[in-house]
Amino acid sequence: MSTPSYSFPPGFRWGAATAAYQIEGAHNLDGRTPSVWDTFAKTPGRVRTGENGDIANDHYHLFESDVALMASLGIKHYRFSISWTRILPEGTGAVNQRGLDFYKRLLDCLDKYGIEPQVTLFHWDSPQVLEDRYGSWRSRQMAHDFAAYAEVVVKALGDRVKRWTTMNEVGCFTMLGYGVGKPPQHAPGTVVQSHQDIWQAVHHAMLGHGLGVQAIRAHCSKAIVSLVDNTEVTVPVTESPADVAAAQKAFTDSWINGGVCMPALTGQHPELFLRHKGADAPKVQAGDLEIISQPLDAWGFNNYFGTYVRAADNEDGYETVPLPGGYPKMDLPWLSIVPDAAYWGLRHLRDVAGFKGQFFISENGCGAADEFGADGRINDLDRIFYLRAYLRQFHRALAEGIPLEGYFVWSLMDNFEWSFGYAKRFGIIWNDYASQKRTPKESARWYSECIRQNRVV
Repeated sequence: MSTPSYSFPPGFRWGAATAAYQIEGAHNLDGRTPSVWDTFAKTPGRVRTGENGDIANDHYHLFESDVALMASLGIKHYRFSISWTRILPEGTGAVNQRGLDFYKRLLDCLDKYGIEPQVTLFHWDSPQVLEDRYGSWRSRQMAHDFAAYAEVVVKALGDRVKRWTTMNEVGCFTMLGYGVGKPPQHAPGTVVQSHQDIWQAVHHAMLGHGLGVQAIRAHCSKAIVSLVDNTEVTVPVTESPADVAAAQKAFTDSWINGGVCMPALTGQHPELFLRHKGADAPKVQAGDLEIISQPLDAWGFNNYFGTYVRAADNEDGYETVPLPGGYPKMDLPWLSIVPDAAYWGLRHLRDVAGFKGQFFISENGCGAADEFGADGRINDLDRIFYLRAYLRQFHRALAEGIPLEGYFVWSLMDNFEWSFGYAKRFGIIWNDYASQKRTPKESARWYSECIRQNRVV
């Protein structure tokens, strides 16, 4: 019996991903003003380690060597985000040319090394001034201000960029950014009165996504437009017809799906979502869902874990199956190892949500307890184990006809891991935050070989 080669098709896009607040630093240089993450991280008790992103990886000053290092690994595709407050220091209005110039320098450097950019317009770092002005995503105005910001960026950079993403993980900056009764774990960390307030913020973000798509298409005719979402994946415990059907039904209202991927791809909120949310469902104005469901060229699937589901004799026809205490996980409390989620997420997005375009894996990776070994190297074999298992499942989806055209490992390098500060490391490149010295881990060498051979090695 032959061993599967796990080869990917010619032209498959192997890349790496980062986000602005997590790596750039230079928090108050060249006109940049605070984002909600600047404020949140400096509020005592919000970040477990008491750290913030003021310096982070100092990528603002070190981007040239970072790009050169990326190129040395054979990475030809780079997904990064734009800092809204570098471009519009007041959230709206006057454009800060120095902010745009930084991204032009970065894009020129990527071009020099033959690396294609994939630009995310919003990766959680909304302007603090808009939070102060009207509560950011709690206000419908935020959707329009996001679209205006998108227009500024695309008009300025659209001659250099064709792959655009509106937003990253709506669920994380809404469901984890607003909380009922107690402060949530992510910025802006706002306590609201009801769960309806949170779902309304989700709706405003999705409206901003749709308006952002329109802004991109209006100013970049060659644009390949996507939304990136950490879609909650329901994995059937067995691949029996009953469990598969249960997982498909559960997918429509698992965590954020009923408010994000389903309306974005179907133009409506699922029946199960509306029944379960009841009075907490968002209030939708005429025409909103048409805007939210703007046609997309690609869908960015962020995947780290999944939820097991099986058929059940109840009103919904399914039940979730909790993980036992000994279930394997990586170096974060939420990061259980569920490689099958990689396959089932793509399959559900195609078969349940009905997406017919190209998929790319916009994030996949893990936090590991990295350390230097006696040989002076970071032998993160646990990360290699995790990535190899997930890539094989992405390959399964591709082999079964799901159009997957790219993969971005999360992350290029260790960085500010949100409310965990610098204590958790997701990079394939180690960052020494005191010296800003970058050291490729064993996973970087392994990933480089995957790229070279165009297969899972």
